[in-house]
Amino acid sequence: MGGVSRSSVAAAVLIAVWLLESAAAVWIDLPEKGTKCVSEEIQPNVVVLADYAIMFEGNAYNHPTMAVKVTSPYGNTLHHKENATVGQFAFTTSEAGNYLACFWIDNEVKGGANVNIDWKIGIAAKDWDSVARKEKIEGVELELRKLEAAVEAIHNNLLYLKAREAEMREVSEKTNARVAWFSIMSLGVCIAVSVLQSWHLQGYFRKKKLI
Repeated sequence: MGGVSRSSVAAAVLIAVWLLESAAAVWIDLPEKGTKCVSEEIQPNVVVLADYAIMFEGNAYNHPTMAVKVTSPYGNTLHHKENATVGQFAFTTSEAGNYLACFWIDNEVKGGANVNIDWKIGIAAKDWDSVARKEKIEGVELELRKLEAAVEAIHNNLLYLKAREAEMREVSEKTNARVAWFSIMSLGVCIAVSVLQSWHLQGYFRKKKLI
């Protein structure tokens, strides 16, 4: 490992992971009635792992419970749980788009509650301790494995963004073509109406012997 220090490898891993993948704790306030949702735009073939728990200060016998529903961009239900105080959902994305997780209180307890969501995406959701034990790697080798996964994820993300850019460009070009054809048709209609009006007025003036 000539010229490569542990600190530089670790720093590179941390920067790559921070730039690409996310592992964030989210707090949301649930009202007594109503639904709160969180969403994340994710590309295909990405692992998503989240733990959630309801926080409530009060009587243990009067504890609120919540319902949780996670849906894909096409509206497919990926996770649904009722009467929950804690739980977890995990899935691998099959299509790109916004994945939605919605929470609401499903019992008749007075007042709202707070929900803590520990949302992990991509390599942040990978159990690196298990990888290290299974493959018997540690230290710099493990950090290099994380860096390799981060670089691969960055590459996949760039390919995804490139595909999205091409898709948006195609949509824009189609829209511009439709606007151009609509403008030409509008101009043609205006010319036709003007010609008909001129012909009608000429006929009217001739009938009145004005011309």
